[in-house]
Amino acid sequence: MAILTLDVARAKVDAALRRAGAGAAMARSTAHALVLAEAQGLASHGLGRVAQYATHLRNGRVDGNAVAVIAKSKGAAAVVDACDGLAFPACDLAVAEAVRRAGEFGIGIVGVVNSHHAGVIVDHLRAVAQAGMVGLGFANSPAAMPAAGGRHPIFGTNPVAAIFPRRSAPNDAGSAAVPLMIDLSLSEVARGKLMVAAKAGKPIPPGWALDANGEPTTDPQAGMGGSMLPIGAVSSPKGAMLALVVELLVTALIGAHFGFEASSFFVDEGNRPKIGQTFIVIDPDALAGRAAFLDRIEVLVAEMLADAGVRLPGARREALLRKAEHSGIVVADALLAALDA
Repeated sequence: MAILTLDVARAKVDAALRRAGAGAAMARSTAHALVLAEAQGLASHGLGRVAQYATHLRNGRVDGNAVAVIAKSKGAAAVVDACDGLAFPACDLAVAEAVRRAGEFGIGIVGVVNSHHAGVIVDHLRAVAQAGMVGLGFANSPAAMPAAGGRHPIFGTNPVAAIFPRRSAPNDAGSAAVPLMIDLSLSEVARGKLMVAAKAGKPIPPGWALDANGEPTTDPQAGMGGSMLPIGAVSSPKGAMLALVVELLVTALIGAHFGFEASSFFVDEGNRPKIGQTFIVIDPDALAGRAAFLDRIEVLVAEMLADAGVRLPGARREALLRKAEHSGIVVADALLAALDA
């Protein structure tokens, strides 16, 4: 095991991606996102993704020379083309554009097309909260879940994220309170957790996945070759319905590919996925007003915290991030060797 500062970890990821063919801006943006995820305890979206991205770059599933551009623009809406590159620079551009347009129009919606795996969706929205606005993020991914009543994968795990800024607390010396940060995939668990279990040689709990024959499995490899189960699939079609909503928001609406048209992220060979992300940013000043919005957020937070067992969404991740900024992150020797290879 080794302990790396976040700066050192970012430098190692940046270098590994550049060696695989990523351009400077793409490598830098991606390194920032992966180390941020790792620092928050999200190993399934952290340093373990470097080898996957590097392989996709080397095999042509990703264009390392791509530069994201605004492909279409009308008022509060726009489309960013990731041009088959890694998703992170395109998402950076999309969120910045959505914030700018929300400042002008009260709301901004920007989609990303011809994209790739976008990591932790709520992390893209941190800039939204820093601007004092509310953000929503959606993404699709290669097919992993069936439609309600179906057996073959159609939808990805299709994460949904939201961020709500908070007022500074009186004892915080003017620093903003941690925003409310919600981020969830619409499968029972994120597909990346199967990847982590498979690498560790550990079983997965019942109810996470089906094998290729549509049968329940505790084998992560079998689950990755079969289907993830939507949230609540045992008792309700609600999870599959939400996955359908996200799929349409990031495909039919903005022009990205459906999940079933994209090769799995977990195979080295395959097509360029051309999936999508959609970001919606809302300026509270255009509605209740910023002061009233922040006041009401704190009323709700106080009511939630009246129960001792309540944990605010995002609080644990932020605490781990602060700890990692001070003490670094622990990296397994095998993973460190892979980063340096």
